[in-house]
Amino acid sequence: MTPDARQADAVVVGAGMAGLSAAHALVSHGVRPVVLEASGDVGGLVVGDVVGGHEIDLGAEAFALRRPDVRELAESLGLPVETPAGRSWVYTADATFPIPAESVLGIPADPADPEVVAALGPDGASAAAQDLRLGADVGAGSEDLADLVRRRMGEAVLDRLVRPVAGGIHSADPADLAVDSVIPGLRDGLARHGSLSAAVRALRAAAPAGPTVATTTGGLFRLPRALAAAVRAGGGRIRTRAAAARIVPGRGWEVEVRAGDGGPARIATSRLIVATDGATALGLLGEVLPGPLPQLPAGATITHVTLVVRAPALDTAPRGSGLLVAPGAGPVDAKALTHASAKWRWLAAATAPGEHVLRLSYHGGAGEVDRATADASRLLGAPIEEVLDAAVVVRAGALSPTTPAHRSAVADLRNRVAMLPGLAVTGSWVAGTGLGAVVPDGAATGTRTAQTTIAF
Repeated sequence: MTPDARQADAVVVGAGMAGLSAAHALVSHGVRPVVLEASGDVGGLVVGDVVGGHEIDLGAEAFALRRPDVRELAESLGLPVETPAGRSWVYTADATFPIPAESVLGIPADPADPEVVAALGPDGASAAAQDLRLGADVGAGSEDLADLVRRRMGEAVLDRLVRPVAGGIHSADPADLAVDSVIPGLRDGLARHGSLSAAVRALRAAAPAGPTVATTTGGLFRLPRALAAAVRAGGGRIRTRAAAARIVPGRGWEVEVRAGDGGPARIATSRLIVATDGATALGLLGEVLPGPLPQLPAGATITHVTLVVRAPALDTAPRGSGLLVAPGAGPVDAKALTHASAKWRWLAAATAPGEHVLRLSYHGGAGEVDRATADASRLLGAPIEEVLDAAVVVRAGALSPTTPAHRSAVADLRNRVAMLPGLAVTGSWVAGTGLGAVVPDGAATGTRTAQTTIAF
């Protein structure tokens, strides 16, 4: 150990949801980590701020209920959980319709469902019904979501349902989404049940009844704050504005820290978890991991424009909790709109009559309040009388790629990292998109690291 290095039970690089989940698992096993975070706050993409007098989510605002991990974590931290008050719609060039209730990422469980027929039209619904007559081998080898849906159900399902829904959630075209990553178990269900619609029904039957997503009451940003408080209460330390500049192998690991907080510039540990974005992680691992590193495609850049508006016409929530926009849907530039004050009961209670909170999502780095206001009025079919306040947040590379090639590359990388004693990696770029993937992966990584006997 370098003479001026400070010893720590463990070091976690990154205080996003993956890093905090790993640190929380460490303290639950009696290991007191030092968490290094380059930015000035915890939570990563789960962040809140005050807009129009309301502290609201400016990053991720919900988590999937397909797995119980995030709900159970929130409740264990004393945070109440609530589900959306309304449904989501799809906006296309020729129609606006609710997403069929019985579907997964837009893939319908029953092509004959009246909601599906209304969304696709008779011809599109008829093409989707071919899925029931195809052999289970059709599409069985499809690794990306677009190819699977096209082969089984046709272009209408892909263009009018799956593209807007998957694009709104993952900010990627279905052709760039690995089926096994974004809908685990779907291809297995196809093989087992003989059709894609039956596989969707089986997945929905296995999931908790009711809504598929939830948030913590008062805003999802409360979750990382509570996690950070629990880590500190368990003896861990979180240093913000402290970036890991380099990892140095030796008898264990040493992390060079670039910070202005007066803390140690080097930390020595036998347990090190890298929980950053992919590019940062590869930069840190480059000196310690033998062999070439994968070339990771850049994640999508997302712009969120949050508007607090006066618009009494929206009091009836004419488009439920919001809309996802199909590609080529006319003059609207936004890819999605969330009517947050209609979606979440806690926010509805906090806003005055006629006051509404809207969030519009754009692909790329451009986001303008005037454009977002115009898009909101078109999408909701109602006038916006006044913008009371607004916030524009641009996140470069916010969502990790989920292509089949990426999944294979990161699986190989994790296997190589696992061969180095005491070193582990987690984060959305290896775990998958969404808190439902990130939180359990971070927690499992922390648990494995805590329980591993390290000998140097």
